[in-house]
Amino acid sequence: MICIPQKIIDGIIEQARNELPNEACGLLAGEIIGNASNTLQTVSIKKQYPMENIDRSPEHFSFDPKEQFSVLREARVHGLRIVANYHSHPASPARPSQEDIRLAFDPNIFYLILSLQEEDNPVLKAFSIRAGEVVEVEIQSDKS
Repeated sequence: MICIPQKIIDGIIEQARNELPNEACGLLAGEIIGNASNTLQTVSIKKQYPMENIDRSPEHFSFDPKEQFSVLREARVHGLRIVANYHSHPASPARPSQEDIRLAFDPNIFYLILSLQEEDNPVLKAFSIRAGEVVEVEIQSDKS
């Protein structure tokens, strides 16, 4: 399960809408409660790091490596780790594309996708992607 404060969910939605028609992207930092062998592992998101989509494309995204390194360093300074990345799908469902699956190199983080396919009904979903296998992960929002 992934616990995300509502203000971070709102921040992801706002960023995605502001970057239309292109995909928006970023990293999420937080804490992991439990360990990899614990099936009840929970990820608690503490901070959103909106990033520039250097591809400037409505169909795919890429992080700037310098910006990515800077975010990683800042998260560590605050005692956090990168636990997820996110991106938007401006005109398609909140599910990983074949490209998303192919480029999911880190099996230890989660992949969040925000669909803006229905303008008034953004849909955010989270996935674990390991060796090409996609498993949807429950998102729990809180008001903090």
